Amino acid sequence: MNLIWSLITWAVFGLVIGAVARLLYPGRQPMSIWMTMALGIVGSLVGGFTSWVLGFHPADGPFRGAGWIMSIVGALVVVALSTAMANRQGMGITRKPMFKE
Repeated sequence: MNLIWSLITWAVFGLVIGAVARLLYPGRQPMSIWMTMALGIVGSLVGGFTSWVLGFHPADGPFRGAGWIMSIVGALVVVALSTAMANRQGMGITRKPMFKE
């Protein structure tokens, strides 16, 4: 039962963090609710790893979840990287022709 509540907690936390990161990041990100949840969870892990590298949690392992602020920062980094990769591949972008024909 404890595992189920832990998964539900991570899912809700990820959804909230992902939604806040998407609101703070400029532009439109075409993501579903599941991708927003995954963005928040991955952002929390990135934030936790970053804080571990910076030495704020030396006793914990490197793949622990972070607090609210570092989770949002991590999710912003993840959404910036995913948006840059999508722009580079031309996904979801409507490009106007440079010259009229």
